[in-house]
Amino acid sequence: MADVISQQELYLNAFNWEPQYTNRFIMYIADIPSYIVKAAQAPNMTNGQIVTDHINVDRKLKGKSRWNDISLTLYNPIVPSGAQSVMEWIRLHHESTTGVNGYSSDYKKDIRLNPLSGPGEIIGEWVIKGSYILDSNFGQYDWATEDAVMIELTISYDWALHSF
Repeated sequence: MADVISQQELYLNAFNWEPQYTNRFIMYIADIPSYIVKAAQAPNMTNGQIVTDHINVDRKLKGKSRWNDISLTLYNPIVPSGAQSVMEWIRLHHESTTGVNGYSSDYKKDIRLNPLSGPGEIIGEWVIKGSYILDSNFGQYDWATEDAVMIELTISYDWALHSF
């Protein structure tokens, strides 16, 4: 016979949880200071589809799984320069002065995204494998505003793992 759960136990177990908050995270990217990461998109994946014909119906199967690109927004402090940190990574992809492209073993980096609890404990981890900069935007300068300059990056990657 199943145990009967009291209303108090149900309340304590079902409603005594804390959600993760979007502003509690830290991201580790090689050679880019963590504190300049303003916003980061979590990994996301799309499954392809294969449709096979069978008499009068379609049968659908999962096709290739593709990890979708993610976007990052970085602050661009004066010292240390956020733009310079990003450019050092870009130079591993392509050196503008010589036109030489780099090896993927040099420009592909692993990125860690750690959600944090209220007191700052790491409560999860995404490991984003084989990341590289697909697109970079070093912001906009405008005499009519007092906004901070932001760096927008689109990161492409091979795959991601949610460790815990």
